[in-house]
Amino acid sequence: MNDTICAIATAPGVGAIALIRVSGPAAIPLCDQLFLTKSGQKRLAEQPSHTVHLGQFQRDGYLIDEVVATLFRAPHSYTGEDSVEISCHGSTYIQQKIIRILIEAGCRLAEPGEFTRRAFSNGKMDLSQAEAVADLIASTSAANHKLALQQMRGGVSREIDKLRAQLLHFVTMIELELDFSEEQVEFANRQELNRLAAKLEKNVRQLTESFKLGNALKQGIPVAIVGETNAGKSTLLNQLLNEDKAIVSPIPGTTRDVIEDLVNIRGIGFRFIDTAGLRQTKDEIELLGIERTYQQIEQASVVLWVIDSTTYTEHIEWMASRILPRSEGKTLVVL
Repeated sequence: MNDTICAIATAPGVGAIALIRVSGPAAIPLCDQLFLTKSGQKRLAEQPSHTVHLGQFQRDGYLIDEVVATLFRAPHSYTGEDSVEISCHGSTYIQQKIIRILIEAGCRLAEPGEFTRRAFSNGKMDLSQAEAVADLIASTSAANHKLALQQMRGGVSREIDKLRAQLLHFVTMIELELDFSEEQVEFANRQELNRLAAKLEKNVRQLTESFKLGNALKQGIPVAIVGETNAGKSTLLNQLLNEDKAIVSPIPGTTRDVIEDLVNIRGIGFRFIDTAGLRQTKDEIELLGIERTYQQIEQASVVLWVIDSTTYTEHIEWMASRILPRSEGKTLVVL
């Protein structure tokens, strides 16, 4: 990480403003060669950290754009290195021209995620927080956003650090007992060890459950729509999505593969999954679809069992024997 990198930090395309980030040991002197303040009397190398400067980005006297340069000195920057953020007009030509000039001046084009990787390597964030940056950028709902923000602030890391400290204390007590087992000296109260073991087990279980919840919120809480053929599963999916996502037909067995889409309900993403209808059949293709239905029931957090009220008495016991055992521990809703 002895080289200096640069990249466009804003979304690709045309906009009012674009931001180009330069980070590394030569970031400030390199930008000094290309950036001229409005007054022409100030150099970035002489300015304090966290200052903003209006000026011109130019090369060999040729003006590229009027820009704003924001200066960050190590270690007080996102990457922990000297950094300069150049805010220019959002023309794709201007953005690419500035990047090309920076590379010609000695920068290297950053790899995907390299700024965050440098922040991790320089101790600005741990691995959990680095992952949360990507989650925050990709968040599509209020729940995703809140979860990523909490993780980025170190909420998960603090819980893991507490757990690690408790485990080390537990291991220390056990090792002392083993080392002096023949001395008949008791270093740890047995009740205290039992309490600590129970507490550790509880904390590990909570962390495991929080991971499952967090993963569901990121991917969308999986909701399997299941039931007999022609019960209205595809119609329900189309109504939920407000579009004709699934083909609706009076012919039994029309849906043979899994169809899914994401719906945001009050800030929480739900991944609704339309499945093949359950029935007794010898059709090999339809049997494959039914097997996938069983898989979706087992993987879902919520199971919506759609029942046709006009024919439900005919196969209800057979259906229940297939759906209920696979829905244990899940939220089962009967419609």
